[in-house]
Amino acid sequence: MAMQAEDQAQPFPAEIPFLHELGVEFLGMGEGEARVALDLEARHMNSWKVAHGGVIMTLLDVVMSMAGRSLDPDARGGVTVEMKTSFVQPGGHPGGRIVAHGKAFHRSTTMCFCEGEAWNGDKLVAKAMGTFKYLKRLDAGRKIDHE
Repeated sequence: MAMQAEDQAQPFPAEIPFLHELGVEFLGMGEGEARVALDLEARHMNSWKVAHGGVIMTLLDVVMSMAGRSLDPDARGGVTVEMKTSFVQPGGHPGGRIVAHGKAFHRSTTMCFCEGEAWNGDKLVAKAMGTFKYLKRLDAGRKIDHE
């Protein structure tokens, strides 16, 4: 996978305001793999003071989609068709860091099947599998806005 350094943040290939607001870092993507990370803050916690499951699922969704997109240079984007997540243990506390790894394991002309893992240090937090549809045309995203 094309990465500058093990945990060095890079600019995202596309501006995604939600990820920017969460504080997600793009660590790299290429050859069917991708990595993102998040330094946990109080705003990322649930009522039990551990990382919210929705935050963990967001990281997994993004990293799997990026892994799939890295296999198709003509794709203008990708949308999640299906995603399943299994939570293994709590995601961590403020001050912790979640690193998510994604890998594409099968693709067709229009779809990609991926898996992902979210880690808090050496602790596996969650595993996911997802199916993503490639968007080939620039106007495909605009069509979604009008439906």
